[in-house]
Amino acid sequence: MKVINTSGKRKTAVARAVVTKGEGRVRVNDTPIEIYSPELARLKIQEAIYIAGDKAGKVDVNVNVRGGGIMGQAEAARTAIARGIVEFFGDEELKDIYVSYDRTLLVNDARRKEAKHQLGKGARKRKQKSYR
Repeated sequence: MKVINTSGKRKTAVARAVVTKGEGRVRVNDTPIEIYSPELARLKIQEAIYIAGDKAGKVDVNVNVRGGGIMGQAEAARTAIARGIVEFFGDEELKDIYVSYDRTLLVNDARRKEAKHQLGKGARKRKQKSYR
């Protein structure tokens, strides 16, 4: 039986997806995608499934996501799902469709939080100087 393991990252969220032959079931942290909440996160994850079309109906996907916030987890999960479906079918055409729709479906978002610097409370905020 063919089993594909993939991962996706966004900020500090890491998603691990297992893609196997099946009937189109998608679970995120053991929760069916149909009842995953919040709705905006669910729709974000389902983008990868809708674009794949009937191919997504031939595989089962189990995703485990840890770290980060709700939307970071959703974006990590969609990356893992899209990568898994492309690798399972080995379809270059589907890969091109994903990239033309949104590159982050297949490529991790490399943006991270900027580090705090000295003389300030954060990455950009500084103590004000008074000249008077």
